[in-house]
Amino acid sequence: MIMNEEINIKLKSLKKSKFRNSFHLREKDKNYVLSKGYDKIKEHCYDFIEKRLAKAYIENDGRQTPMKGHPVFIAQHATATCCRDCLYKWHHLEKGRELSKEEINMIVELIMTWIKEEMNN
Repeated sequence: MIMNEEINIKLKSLKKSKFRNSFHLREKDKNYVLSKGYDKIKEHCYDFIEKRLAKAYIENDGRQTPMKGHPVFIAQHATATCCRDCLYKWHHLEKGRELSKEEINMIVELIMTWIKEEMNN
């Protein structure tokens, strides 16, 4: 699993992108996180990543992550973990192969760190 320092470096790099930095949790998203708790949000995150991103080939790649509707979806766009193209461009995780457990853990940790930072803003 990648360390907090590496996560912070990745987030700092992503914030330099005007597009990535345009995503923020709205009040209703923050309320949802508060009502569910971080552990439940992390469960949702693992579920979304494993079902929508981890496979070697994704039928609707590039369109599988909505732009709203769940805090994790917003975080995925902010952290460039929304599709395999973004995963390759920003995180150097090549397409055409299944993501490893370690890579899935890294993605979830990155998303959860972003969400926690947003909750404090």
